Amino acid sequence: METSSQDKPMMTGDRTIPPEGARYITIHIMGQAYEIPETLTILKALEFAGFQYKRGCGCRGGICGACGTFYRKEGDHTLHTGLACQTVAEDGMILAQLPFFPANRADHAGVDKDLSPDEQINTLYPEIFRCVGCGTCTRTCPMDIDVMGYIAHFKRGDVARGAETSFDCIMCGLCVSRCPANISQMNVAMVGRRIFAGQMTPRSEATKSRADQVREGRYEPALAELAQMSKEELKALYVGREREPDLSKPGEWMPADTTNL
Repeated sequence: METSSQDKPMMTGDRTIPPEGARYITIHIMGQAYEIPETLTILKALEFAGFQYKRGCGCRGGICGACGTFYRKEGDHTLHTGLACQTVAEDGMILAQLPFFPANRADHAGVDKDLSPDEQINTLYPEIFRCVGCGTCTRTCPMDIDVMGYIAHFKRGDVARGAETSFDCIMCGLCVSRCPANISQMNVAMVGRRIFAGQMTPRSEATKSRADQVREGRYEPALAELAQMSKEELKALYVGREREPDLSKPGEWMPADTTNL
């Protein structure tokens, strides 16, 4: 009898199969010792040890910030931080993950838009002025962002510089968990970038025009046509598409088929 798709076990991530003769190291997870093959990332090591992740594991590529991790090393007094999907496990590591941290998030919609951009941020997150300049947030950041620096920019009212400096933030929350002033740095950065993009950046007429076309339903027939295609037809359409040259300058190149522009 054939097994239905509902009866088949679902795979959650790649299963690590150690090569013959692999060297094993010892790590400690929440105080318990585990033997794992060397060269694994912390995330792979945790899964090899038997932990199944339904939360605290996202993109596995260092982008989403879901796998923030604290660890210590034997003989080292320092509390280290990193992303479990990028940091390689080392012998003697003592691990604890931080899959979610309840950071303060102000109601962005409730701020008075008549206030200047910096006053809006100050109204939403007045706690930024409690910053003591200890630099713990910057030392904690797994993306090597100058967190204390962008908070200082927002404190001085330089929203543009704060938005630029914080752009690479992946919202892992490790800085928030270590801040002695209880500042939600990642959320301050998020609202700063939103205000900069929405209120301080010149509007693109091309983007506005394309958004109007989408609202008017210009692309609905094309989408309906795509929805009726088989997987093989869609693949053939994608593979055979006309690609924009990599080094073309804006406005210099147009596809031969402009039907859906």
